[in-house]
Amino acid sequence: MVLLCLSTGLQLAQAQDAGIDEVSGEREVASSNAITGSSKITGANSDAGANKGTLNFVDADIESVIAAVGDYTNTTFIIDPRVKGTVTLVSEKPLSKTQAFQLLTSVLRLRGYTVVSGNGYTKVVPEADAKLQASPLQSDQSGVRGDQIATQVFHLNFESANNLVAVLRPLISPNNTINANPGNNTLVVTDYADNLLRLGKIIAALDSPASSDLDVVPIRYAVAGDIAVMVNRLLEPGGTAAAGADPGRVSVLAYPRTNSVVVRAPSEARANLAKALITKLDQPTAQPGNVHVVYLKNAEATKLAQTLRAVVTLDSSANSSATASATPSPTSTSSTSTQTLLPSGGAAGFIQADPTTNTLIITASESVYRDLRTVIDQLDARRAQVYIESLIVEVDATKAAELGVQWAALSGNSSSNTRVGAVTGFSSGGNNLISQAAAKASGTLLAPGNGLSIGIFNQTGLGALIHAISSDNNSNILSMPNLITLDNEEAKIVVGQNVPFITGQYTTSASAGSAGVNPFQTVERKDIGLTLRVKPQISQGGTVRMAIYQETSDIDNTVSTGGAGLATTKRSLDTNVLVDDGQIIVLGGLIDDNMKDTIEKVPGLSDIPIIGGLFQYKTRTHVKRNLMVFLRPTIIRNNEQSASLAEDRYDYIRKEEITGQPEQPSMLPNSDFPNMDSPKLPLLQDGKMIGGPLAKKITPDAPANAQPALPQNPAPQQPAAAPQQ
Repeated sequence: MVLLCLSTGLQLAQAQDAGIDEVSGEREVASSNAITGSSKITGANSDAGANKGTLNFVDADIESVIAAVGDYTNTTFIIDPRVKGTVTLVSEKPLSKTQAFQLLTSVLRLRGYTVVSGNGYTKVVPEADAKLQASPLQSDQSGVRGDQIATQVFHLNFESANNLVAVLRPLISPNNTINANPGNNTLVVTDYADNLLRLGKIIAALDSPASSDLDVVPIRYAVAGDIAVMVNRLLEPGGTAAAGADPGRVSVLAYPRTNSVVVRAPSEARANLAKALITKLDQPTAQPGNVHVVYLKNAEATKLAQTLRAVVTLDSSANSSATASATPSPTSTSSTSTQTLLPSGGAAGFIQADPTTNTLIITASESVYRDLRTVIDQLDARRAQVYIESLIVEVDATKAAELGVQWAALSGNSSSNTRVGAVTGFSSGGNNLISQAAAKASGTLLAPGNGLSIGIFNQTGLGALIHAISSDNNSNILSMPNLITLDNEEAKIVVGQNVPFITGQYTTSASAGSAGVNPFQTVERKDIGLTLRVKPQISQGGTVRMAIYQETSDIDNTVSTGGAGLATTKRSLDTNVLVDDGQIIVLGGLIDDNMKDTIEKVPGLSDIPIIGGLFQYKTRTHVKRNLMVFLRPTIIRNNEQSASLAEDRYDYIRKEEITGQPEQPSMLPNSDFPNMDSPKLPLLQDGKMIGGPLAKKITPDAPANAQPALPQNPAPQQPAAAPQQ
């Protein structure tokens, strides 16, 4: 059948080129066992249909149809082995070669196959594999034709490529692809050529500049900040702080300088809706008067009232005293001090703070009130916090060594008239040979000091004492106090002991008729341990200025005070530093490095080579101290950062508690120790405690604010009935 179709197409092409009249007749192609229907190709050379032919394939083998059309259109087809089946291709009127090719591609598309044009040939492959073939690349909408797979790059000028992917993905066949390149804001689409034309028109309509016209609406009666908040809540639920809000929504921003609002909307209709709502809200108050109540969100009402009095008055002290006499307070003297006169065209007014509700009560005209609201809105902002992590490291190394030989000699015995003696004495206490001889003569014992002591004795007494000792004392003190505080607020942490110190004592004589005296002592208590005091101040550039005072103190038991009290060691640091957010700064360093050598010797004898060391006593001491303070401030500007920090610290201390759980004794049965777990924090997930005493007990069907029902006395349980046999 393939050979017959090829022969028919070749004869038709030759007849059309020669202009033979026989081509106008019909030529039927015999059917074989592979073709279930009839297949015909006819041609015409009339004036209206020159070089055109009629296709008539009914349930013909798809490979034969492709071969026949390829012979008719002078196109070389490469058919994928997976392209199988039959196809019906019928044209009602004569078609040109281009029209016949397009008709074939349309029929193949309906069967799940497509045509990919190459260099001098055309491939017929399944639609799913067409995007992997060398399809034509179109940089614009020119040159695309038919039901062929092609790739086109769309350059966007205004809209984001990532946003358009979600819009165009349903318009593309599932086997083809669309990808966004955020780097140059382009879309790469692989699809049928005619669909690329449609996508090009859609992209051109969507890639339009957003409405950038801004409308400034002056506010006559109300406050611009209040109007902006109200309009944002009414037009867009969630307001401006909604996470992931639609960028095309209406935005209303307050401009306090001119008491106006700026409206930005995606369309003119939405802008008119916002302006109409603003006009309805910007109305004079229904009740005449000049008393206004302002609820504060973050600032402290008492302190802010003092700041506002300094703003609206030239002499705050004089005006405060005048107001105290002109406008007495009905409550107390403290509330009267928060009142002040306002320069509102001669009309008297005042500013009063209510600490209970954290509000400001302002009596002033509308114009003065709007000016004050501008200041209040800027000062009543959420204050940033600073989380300070500190690492205090103190390394103390003390090394000491002693080595010496002492001699004693005495001639004769107790019956000798003349006796000659010599002795060398070094060091003190039990390490001194003279002290040892005196203790022996008195019949007492004097223990030598620590270390190695070797004595040589004879019948008459102690002959020599050798003492050697070496000590090495290293201490490493590590403290990690962490604290959090508001911007420009001082924070202090003390970890230690409160130790009493005697500051004075005296005795008083007893009164007449009583015996004895009355002793009396005065005691002062002081904190001994670690003290860290920090006051951070955040600048606009993100740096933190910190005023730091750090003190480490301890009781020194090695110092003898003769009963006058306790001796303490103290190391403090007081400085001001500037550090970036999240960076580590180091303070301190080497405190001291003290080395002391002491040599006690016998003149002359100690200088003799080799044996001179037997007449010497050497002592060496080396003390070295290092103190370093590492600080890292972290600025916390919103609730998300604060919650993340709290969860991190919470998880850390909970893991430490779990690690420190006591072990169950293996030699005892569990019944003797039913529960060896110490209390530990409950699990924290998404800012909520799961289990534990602070967790909310909420049933799945009960509302979040429902109160737990009181426990009731349970009804007595009836014994279960015996099962029936």
